[in-house]
Amino acid sequence: MALTTVSFIGILILLVFAHEFGHFITAKLARVKVEEFGIGFPPRIISFKRGETTYSLNAIPLGGFTKMLGEEDPTLSGSLASKSIPIRFLVLSAGSLMNLLLPILLFSISFMIPHDMVLEKVQVQEVASGSPAQIAGIQPGDTILAINDRTIKNRGDVGYIIQLNLGSEVNVLLQRGEFGQQEVSLKPRWNPPEGQGATGISIIGVDSTIVRESYPIWKAVPSSIIHCGEILVLFRNEVVGWFIRGTAPQLTGPIGIATLTGEMAKAGLSPLLEFAALISINLALINLFPFPGLDGGRLIFVALEWVRRGKRISPKREGVVHLIGFIVLILLIVVISYYDIANIIHGESVLP
Repeated sequence: MALTTVSFIGILILLVFAHEFGHFITAKLARVKVEEFGIGFPPRIISFKRGETTYSLNAIPLGGFTKMLGEEDPTLSGSLASKSIPIRFLVLSAGSLMNLLLPILLFSISFMIPHDMVLEKVQVQEVASGSPAQIAGIQPGDTILAINDRTIKNRGDVGYIIQLNLGSEVNVLLQRGEFGQQEVSLKPRWNPPEGQGATGISIIGVDSTIVRESYPIWKAVPSSIIHCGEILVLFRNEVVGWFIRGTAPQLTGPIGIATLTGEMAKAGLSPLLEFAALISINLALINLFPFPGLDGGRLIFVALEWVRRGKRISPKREGVVHLIGFIVLILLIVVISYYDIANIIHGESVLP
């Protein structure tokens, strides 16, 4: 329990600090008056003031804030609302930008830390009738050597690469017994029949071994950048899949995330850092969602002002909209947390 709590709060503080620091530093550079930079939500634990800004650490560790003068009121000198549209876009989006940059650092550190990796031959066990794999000529007993020229090290690689290429043709290099190597092409499905998966194959790992792996920094950083880009593709594919399959997203709240953080912490520092990187990317994308109370909601109002050629929506009206949105978000978090707790009590997984 202690490991879960410490790991969760530590990661949360790191991600919130990165997000709010993005807002803070761009606001300062744009000469916007920052009244308070806070980690957590009040009541305050400690605070101090330097210059015009109060820096605070607060009791509720579920977020943070950068309180800027006049976020909706352009009549105040030094206010965010008094700045140009490009400046406001930059300040409002900088938090999410920092949450997209932080994973590059986290993944790089993770890749440099020696960690266990499974090496195994990946063999096709079954091929579903009428599936893309059967149409392509894949047979039970085939060994998957590579997909799109990427060497397959274990079963996880197969699922990962397939999910990156849903709806797009992929080239699969196979080893077929004594008949040598053969390359086939297939197109993974967005909405396969239940139990078949995108390609229609079930796979097993044979001759498994565990090796220790670590990257030098000159390999870790480029690999991290590529990995972050691929994760964004996976997120995009997940959202597209909701619409194609007609399914609703399954959400996990703070309680569920804390539980998963504890599991990652038990697995080691490398998995914990990679999990933190995934949460950071999630946080960036969620904050850019155009919903009142989020950064994306505020960006919508700035965009509307640009479309209306500088004509602003009433600051009072905008403030009310964001307040309502914030209340809705809090209620949503409460509801999701209730289901997370219920799942834990009943011994069910908090994974979506």
